Amino acid sequence: MPASEVSAAAMAARLSTLGLPARVEEDRRHTSVEAELPDGLSAELWRKVLDVVAEADRFGLLATSLNGRTLWAVVRKTVPTTGDVGGPSHQR
Repeated sequence: MPASEVSAAAMAARLSTLGLPARVEEDRRHTSVEAELPDGLSAELWRKVLDVVAEADRFGLLATSLNGRTLWAVVRKTVPTTGDVGGPSHQR
């Protein structure tokens, strides 16, 4: 199993133990983890959630009035080359 899958699975398991069931999805270039966040998370739980996703290469929060809040994290499958750091929009 690739390291990205292992890392994403570990993040998903940690989020689940915090009461936030997570799903893992595979892509050609990365493995992603997503979890729906309920309203009213305590500051302590937010810190724990951020500790989990801090291990990812990228993470964020998608919040909409229609779908609530979705936490996402991405783990790359390969280490980017110098020219590819940050993705195509960040190349020099």
